[in-house]
Amino acid sequence: MRSELGELRSRTVPATGVLIGPEERAAVDRVLASGLLAQGPEVAAFETEFAPYVGERPCVAVSSGTSALLLGLLAIGIGPGDEVIVPSFSFAATANAVALTGARPVFVDIEPRHFCLDPAAVRAAITPRTAAIVPVHLFGHPANMDALSAAAARHGLALVEDAAQAHLASWRGRPVGTFGAVAAFSFYPTKNMTCGEGGMVVCADDAVARRVRLLRNQGMETRYANEVVGYNARMTDLHAAIGRVQLRRLPGWTAVRRANAASLTGSLREPALRDGIQLPAVARSAAPVWHQYTVRSPHRDELLAGLSAAGVQANVYYPTPIHRLPAYDLDLELPRTAAACREVLSLPVHPALSSTDLEQIVTAVDMVGAAGAVAR
Repeated sequence: MRSELGELRSRTVPATGVLIGPEERAAVDRVLASGLLAQGPEVAAFETEFAPYVGERPCVAVSSGTSALLLGLLAIGIGPGDEVIVPSFSFAATANAVALTGARPVFVDIEPRHFCLDPAAVRAAITPRTAAIVPVHLFGHPANMDALSAAAARHGLALVEDAAQAHLASWRGRPVGTFGAVAAFSFYPTKNMTCGEGGMVVCADDAVARRVRLLRNQGMETRYANEVVGYNARMTDLHAAIGRVQLRRLPGWTAVRRANAASLTGSLREPALRDGIQLPAVARSAAPVWHQYTVRSPHRDELLAGLSAAGVQANVYYPTPIHRLPAYDLDLELPRTAAACREVLSLPVHPALSSTDLEQIVTAVDMVGAAGAVAR
């Protein structure tokens, strides 16, 4: 077994693959040559070009995905005294953005198959102070937007989509980012497309978009005419130029991610069944974009160590629920969230993978799982 793993270890399959090529470098050079480096024509063009992917809704480019979520919440009036329902199984930025508005994040459990907000848990958590629900389209799989939209409408709540990992995903054929009052996308380097850093706020109407534009630029639309207290959350033209190139390549990359996920699922069915590994599930109404290919195993840590020994870089997203992090440190019982944190493991699925890489992933999972089953 050790010699076989050693043979696999001679080459490494990376967990992520940032694809930056000559087109992105040429775009940066073009901006540098122009001398217009801050928010300018490239940012405006990027916003216009992103809009067709989100139902032609108004788009506002900002400095990060976290900024997108924060400014979106502020633009619809979320603030002190409000409660906002969020999942605890997500990156901390989901809750941090809520807390930074002065509102209180209310953590609820997930449904176990797709790792998104459990609509029943959301309904049970609604109080007179609840102002918004923040579904996270985690790992590129859409949350149940039928049930969550219905809950929000019934109680008069804002729906704010955290779509940081879900560029081009859809629910019943409708793009994520088009269900709520606002939605936030991220362009961090590990996302399905990148600007190097950046985010996009997708808004339901022009009035909300104008408030986001004020908030990102020190509260002003006209220079030195500050209408509100705002932030410096602008995107630079350098970042936007990269994003414009990446956006053109995104549909092709998404198709490759979907093909890679299908290949992994088809090849891992028998080893997974034998070794107690639960493969990702896709909801009937969902078209995910496979930001991560996340499996579950009751022996996750053994599987992680074995894959590393076999040259497959796998990651755990997320090992600690947000509500248990030192920043929040809340004594809540969210059993499905706790189980996910113990059991999840994300295998490489990015578009830079070769057919050899995919074969190595399958072989490693098969070998490690079989060896673990014998040892147990």
